[in-house]
Amino acid sequence: MARPITLFTGQWADLPLAELAPLARKMGYDGLELACWGDHFDVAQALASPAYVRDKRALLDGHGLQCFAIGNHLVGQAVCDRIDERHESILPARVWGDGDPEGVRRRAARELQDTARAAAAFGVKTVTGFTGSSIWHAIYAFPPTTQAFWDAGFADFANRFLPILDVFDEVGVDFALEVHPTEIAFDIASAERAIAAVGGHRRFGFNFDPSHLGYQGVDYIRFIRQFGERIFNAHMKDVWWGKGDGTVGTFGGHTSFGDARRTWDFRSVGRGMIDFESLIVALNDVGYAGPLSVEWEDSRMDRVHGATESAAFCRRLDFEPAKGAFDAVFDKSKQGGMAGSAR
Repeated sequence: MARPITLFTGQWADLPLAELAPLARKMGYDGLELACWGDHFDVAQALASPAYVRDKRALLDGHGLQCFAIGNHLVGQAVCDRIDERHESILPARVWGDGDPEGVRRRAARELQDTARAAAAFGVKTVTGFTGSSIWHAIYAFPPTTQAFWDAGFADFANRFLPILDVFDEVGVDFALEVHPTEIAFDIASAERAIAAVGGHRRFGFNFDPSHLGYQGVDYIRFIRQFGERIFNAHMKDVWWGKGDGTVGTFGGHTSFGDARRTWDFRSVGRGMIDFESLIVALNDVGYAGPLSVEWEDSRMDRVHGATESAAFCRRLDFEPAKGAFDAVFDKSKQGGMAGSAR
């Protein structure tokens, strides 16, 4: 059968899960990728209370919804980042603590380890998220930046994430990095380097999201074909580029999403420039059988309208891979109804 269509709940955290679940079903979704903010999935409660896990699962089951992944992007961002006041607004108080940067990073790492344990308790095999990066601030190589500087950033990532990945391995859960600007991997070249940094750890892979690659000029179909065995989750999110007034470039001009001057912006699925036909073919070719998880972001559109049409778009677009070559039946030995027909 075709892949399940799920909704990532991160952009819906203003709604209690008890309200979002029936809405998601009504909008046409088969399941939810639960974010670890709002009341959608609390890591500490999931570890402390089997009843919390049972009740959360019962809530989903009651609305005919599945769950294949837990998303903890906000905490993951703090593991390797240069911590500043922006992080306080997105992190749980237990992770932010007194705000001391190294303390925040260490607490975030422990919380991500606990996320793996909580996902396992919930019966989920994938955690999607971010890593943050100690070197993103120097993305434009001036003052002149040596490869040794970049190497140190990837070494910092490995030092912080290998103990996290080992816990993921202990509990049988995969970590799927959403390749994204501000993360240790933001394109194909940096994704290769991230894999090498952790020694090809089998629990380190990707949450494929074409929207973060397309406007950069990165070949997102090649990404699928190159990293197919490490794609643990797939976000369906659209983007357009080359649409602004010529005053704002790829780096965003310190404008907000939805500003008409921007050269790129996220769009509701099917309304941007991502080639989803080629994307589905490539996912089939590499054997990806996981969910298509809509991460709905469009500053110009009502989200219920957008998420509803996004679910329908994905369902119409997706298809089951072929069971064999279409021309195999040219061989008469494989044709049906031929017995006794020869004269």
